[in-house]
Amino acid sequence: MSKRISILIFIMSLLSVLAEAASVRISVSPQRGKSKIEVGDLFYLSIDVQDATVQPKAPELSGARLVYFDMMSGSASTYTVNGVTRGSYSGRWEATYRATDAGSYTAGPVAIGDARSNQVRYSIGGVGSSQDQGGSRRNAQQNAGSQQDQDSSDDSKPKFIGKGDANLFLKASVSSSTVYEQQALVYTLKIYTTYDGLNFLGATSSPKFDGFVVEQSDDISTSWSFESVNGQTYKSAVVARYIIFPQMTGSLRVVGNTYTVSVSQREYYHDEFWGSLSYTTPLQLNVTPNDLVVNVKALPEPKPADFSGGVGKFSISSHLNNKDFKTNEAGSIVYTVSGSGNLKYIELPDLDALYPPEIEVTTPKATQDITVGSSNTSGKVAFDYSFMPLDEGKFTIPEVKLVYFNPETGKYETSVAKSYSINVGKGSAAASSVPRAPRFDSDLMKVDNSRLIKSSRPWVTTFAYWLFYIVPAIALAVAVVLYRRYVGMHADMAALNMRRANKMARRRLNKAAAAMAKNDREKFYDEVLLALWGYLGDKLKMPTSELLRDNIRQVLTDRNISAASIDSLIAEIDNAEFAKYSSAAGSESLSQAYDKATDIINALEKEFRKSNSKQD
Repeated sequence: MSKRISILIFIMSLLSVLAEAASVRISVSPQRGKSKIEVGDLFYLSIDVQDATVQPKAPELSGARLVYFDMMSGSASTYTVNGVTRGSYSGRWEATYRATDAGSYTAGPVAIGDARSNQVRYSIGGVGSSQDQGGSRRNAQQNAGSQQDQDSSDDSKPKFIGKGDANLFLKASVSSSTVYEQQALVYTLKIYTTYDGLNFLGATSSPKFDGFVVEQSDDISTSWSFESVNGQTYKSAVVARYIIFPQMTGSLRVVGNTYTVSVSQREYYHDEFWGSLSYTTPLQLNVTPNDLVVNVKALPEPKPADFSGGVGKFSISSHLNNKDFKTNEAGSIVYTVSGSGNLKYIELPDLDALYPPEIEVTTPKATQDITVGSSNTSGKVAFDYSFMPLDEGKFTIPEVKLVYFNPETGKYETSVAKSYSINVGKGSAAASSVPRAPRFDSDLMKVDNSRLIKSSRPWVTTFAYWLFYIVPAIALAVAVVLYRRYVGMHADMAALNMRRANKMARRRLNKAAAAMAKNDREKFYDEVLLALWGYLGDKLKMPTSELLRDNIRQVLTDRNISAASIDSLIAEIDNAEFAKYSSAAGSESLSQAYDKATDIINALEKEFRKSNSKQD
């Protein structure tokens, strides 16, 4: 018995010595390859432990959220004495965090058992604040949106709505920043990304081409290519291309449209045994390209009197089937304009004024065969004229000139369709029996001076005159009231989106129903996930970056949403994401998934209303 007591006393003494010898030290380091921590970056908290009696845990850090925590090296053991289990832990543990808020913070002290660590300070800068590798990448992103390298205005930089970084952006460009009026201009929109996978790309609106006539080109990229932007290599592809024709002079602005992009984001962390490891998570970005300004010059003056309105490079030809005609019998001549430029807007001279008076010419029928290419619109337009000889004899159909402006030479140029000599014989009816166009007779326009009004009341004294001032004044007052009301309603976009959350979710579910009818599983689960995530983001006024399951569960619980509804929501999101991102089919049919999503949103909407009524 005394021997056992001696052993127990020895073990207790040993444990006391170990507890006194336990030590903890922490340190903070930025993402590998960087010297500073920025918002959106990963950074690491190392915990060095010596002879601790309990296993370390990752602490909560201000301005960041925990991504991963594991033991990097060392040893851990446990033993039991008289039913009491104790441990001994030595080595290094590493916690990986994602920086969320800029500022200066303090980590520690970290308590492990009776041991307490030191304190360390760390700073998180805004996006683009550092000048290291990561900062250069963000600078590449900001500069990539410029129309020209020397253009440093804010309009020339990519814009981000929601969460965005240098891994993905849109760049708009035009083939020339200075053009002539009506000259063809190519507007190209390209996407640049370093993400592994791009799962969805959709435009929420169209670009605004105010002052332009637009032709959309189908010449876009179907595969990725690689480009270097300010030293950073990106995958790139053309997502849209338009041929635009300015209709007025001056500085015209092209406003880019917003695209919703779903990508697979790769997260990295370090394991002492396995080295660098990674995993992917879905990420949705809303990205807008840079706006552009085009300087439009007027066509040189003086313009030729017979200018056709064509700007580009064209030629004209003619075709006449027969050279022998009879009076009062219709013939046909076709003038074909071919080339590249604003073909649709070319007008031929007035042939009725060019042709001999013995030949009547009717309005032509135009047939267009135009292709919208990658750099211009090209093809041909055929003008089919019908004409009728009224008298017998030999006549000349004159040559027809097409005067157009060539922006390459900066000059007006002329193309000529050849002339024809025709013979007109006597037709079935005498020429004199054919009614001619009447000429103007001044005797038909005599004015009765006795019916002229000799005196009149000045218009300025009439009610109609002042009505021109009263009506615009009333309209302006109404417009001001309506505009102030509109601004008030839209001042808080988050609140507006919250009120419209249910409506927007139902629209997306309607799209999911349409995809279900076509048995398009990928499109169906895209829309279901957009409906569920979008409803939560709008209803809870949360940005996309904070839509995490733990955050959602906490916020919904704080809003007095039942645990059953929360569990159903998260379970349905998991099922939909499993069905979308896994090669295996989901555990439920499309109709079941659709019904569950609808029921979940309806249930949440009722509970939100009930919660709001209690708060009121």
